[in-house]
Amino acid sequence: MKAAMIGGGVIGGGWAARFLLNGWDVAVFDPDPEAERKVGEVLANARRALPGLYERALPPEGRLGFCDTLEEAVEGADWVQESVPERLDLKHRVLAQVMAAAPEDAVIGSSTSGFKPSELNAQGARAVVAHPFNPVYLLPLVELVGDADLTGRAAETLRGIGMFPLILRREIDAHIADRFLEAVWREALWLVKDGIATTGEIDEAIRMGFGLRWAQMGLFETYRIAGGEAGMRHFLAQFGPCLTWPWTKLMDVPEFTDELVDLIAGQSDAQSGHRTIRELERLRDDNLVGILRALRRTGSGAGGVVLAHERTLPQGGTGPDGLPVTLEMQVPTSFVDYNGHMNEAPYLEVGVRASDRLMEMIGADADYIAGGLSYFTAETDIRFLSEIDIGARITVTTQVVGGDGRKLHLFHRFWTGGESPAATMETLLLHVDLGTRRVVAPGGAVAERVAALVAAHAGLPAPERLILGRPAS
Repeated sequence: MKAAMIGGGVIGGGWAARFLLNGWDVAVFDPDPEAERKVGEVLANARRALPGLYERALPPEGRLGFCDTLEEAVEGADWVQESVPERLDLKHRVLAQVMAAAPEDAVIGSSTSGFKPSELNAQGARAVVAHPFNPVYLLPLVELVGDADLTGRAAETLRGIGMFPLILRREIDAHIADRFLEAVWREALWLVKDGIATTGEIDEAIRMGFGLRWAQMGLFETYRIAGGEAGMRHFLAQFGPCLTWPWTKLMDVPEFTDELVDLIAGQSDAQSGHRTIRELERLRDDNLVGILRALRRTGSGAGGVVLAHERTLPQGGTGPDGLPVTLEMQVPTSFVDYNGHMNEAPYLEVGVRASDRLMEMIGADADYIAGGLSYFTAETDIRFLSEIDIGARITVTTQVVGGDGRKLHLFHRFWTGGESPAATMETLLLHVDLGTRRVVAPGGAVAERVAALVAAHAGLPAPERLILGRPAS
């Protein structure tokens, strides 16, 4: 599959990264002589951040190319994304060129944050609004506006690269999210202009309070909880009257003067000027990965999109030692300590997830546990053989070195591309009846699958070091 990016700025570069890291070939056209450098810097951030959301490996990265002409970029493209500046005359010219050169069945998306499809297509184009949010490679939301058949096709493609398409019921200026953000932004400008708060204080009010709630529940679900046991109806009865109070200035706009610009820019410099934009981007990405991974655990909000996409990513196969792969993932920033490499606790987490995958392979999954049986970890031994750095791709292979029924003895090897494993984890598990809390032998399909793995691995060389399950000397 091929995606063409027309415009390689912050948004175009983010689109390129999202497609590229999900296995698509990407062609970029941007007349800016600095485009390749700028896209390359966005990609460096994306490679560091996006795979860290998942506990499966993303597809092999596609091929990236920079083209001298728009026509070369869109040739053979399945998706064309226009991300040029917000000038309608420019978008008309670019979309006309795209229409003349792109395949007839290509989806043509525009990153516009304000224009409606009827405006974009006034001169015969067939584009849909595909409005993303920065950083495109991490945030899943894409607002889709336009022809129902085209937006339906677009939504299917976007879900395949881990995004959340929101199809608008009808077109409207600035779509949904930016209209909401505009209201918040307008009120923030008044608070600064009137000396009520600084830019930093407003940001603290968001990130220390309601911003955390919005990340998982949005607006209406948050307010439903605020209504207590009676829910939204009670909330509306309690707080509805305040809508007539003169709290906000949403129907008024402060005059956009040089003085207002200087005031806001000066406060922003004092707030964040000690960091470069690239440093701020990496800080933003690290925080977003941490928040999204936390939401992923419960399937809440955007974390549910990550989890659903992760389930479509392939897993399995064999590793460098010919043993089954039980985990393949990239080291997220949250696994790394102040020395820049993975610290002790994540090694255990990686090994536990590999054990969990083996449990799925033998049928000791969630349904099995719900039936009253499970494997409990009795002993674990980890060896740290070499450093594992942030962004490293870990492949875990698992050898079943013993399984006499009630016990299951596993040996995991962590591979990061070298000839030898970077770490090993030996673990001994006991099969337990959850009702009696006693160790019992498994039966049925689980016992058969364990026996099959034991037999399959019986002829393999024994691990270089086994210490668990032996009597004390």
